[in-house]
Amino acid sequence: MKKISTAHQQTGLTPEQQEQIAAAAQILRSGGTVAFPTETVYGLGADAANPSAIQKIYRIKNRPADHPLIVHIGDISGLHRWAQAIPESAWKLAQHFWPGPLTLILPRSAHIPDCVTGGQDTVGLRMPAHPVALALLRALGPEKALAAPSANRFGRISPTAAAHVRQELGTEVDMILDGGMCQVGLESTIISFHDEIPQILRPGGITLAAIEAVLQSPVLLAHNHPQTIRVSGALPAHYAPATPLRLYPTAELWRHASALAEQGLRILVITWSDSDHLRSALNRLIEQSAMPSDPAAYGQQLYATLRQADQSGFDYLLVEMPPHHLDWLAITDRLQRASYH
Repeated sequence: MKKISTAHQQTGLTPEQQEQIAAAAQILRSGGTVAFPTETVYGLGADAANPSAIQKIYRIKNRPADHPLIVHIGDISGLHRWAQAIPESAWKLAQHFWPGPLTLILPRSAHIPDCVTGGQDTVGLRMPAHPVALALLRALGPEKALAAPSANRFGRISPTAAAHVRQELGTEVDMILDGGMCQVGLESTIISFHDEIPQILRPGGITLAAIEAVLQSPVLLAHNHPQTIRVSGALPAHYAPATPLRLYPTAELWRHASALAEQGLRILVITWSDSDHLRSALNRLIEQSAMPSDPAAYGQQLYATLRQADQSGFDYLLVEMPPHHLDWLAITDRLQRASYH
């Protein structure tokens, strides 16, 4: 029987937590898989240098073999081991934002298995900002790293709590470390240095403005320019609930909700603005979930809200389009992929 463990997120780790992390590290050294918390979402980790362990991740997630994994390291010095020809701008961002929700796409080291990179000559690297994740990485030792996509079925809603991992993957994972709710709630920002000008391939917890402020130079956005590198979470359909999700501007939201309710369908409307509409007899089939109007708070709650809604028997989820502002870029990206059809 596979083991499920609990380690609540704290500033310091208790002896019990340290014992659980030591057990998780032993599972990983033996070629097993461990789900662990990060500040973004829960990851499904395996030894990044063990191809057979990596294959377990692909099997558990039902993930395409050419879809690369992000490698998590426990110290910035690990960049030298897992990447080469690292540009100064990448070092600058790592020194400023790590540990934190930023993934750097860099030329890979020769010893990284092809199955980690999807056969590409680049690798995604990040250092997570969560005490349990960092303790696990450091328990593995400086020569080790974890290849870890989100701990869910491929294309579905990412988990932001250990309970989400249990519900979706159950005992297929050798161990689940519980670190509480994820503080960011959206996946890391992915930035590539493959071309002359750095390019954000996936928006996330670090904003474009924050990156440009550190680099003191412009950064491109992938949706405005051709993207030649495959990275996690960049497919048109991703992060999706099983319940159909539709994204509408504020002015159209309730009209579409009413039209569906007229067909006898049960609808959840997810809003961020103060658009509270009077209920009619018809609208008994329409429920509303109010999200925060602050993008950081909205992002932290998004996946948990979608997951709960997905399990509540609605026929459609109608989501109010986020504001057209760069601070909302990552949220808009996730909702557009979740609504792709």
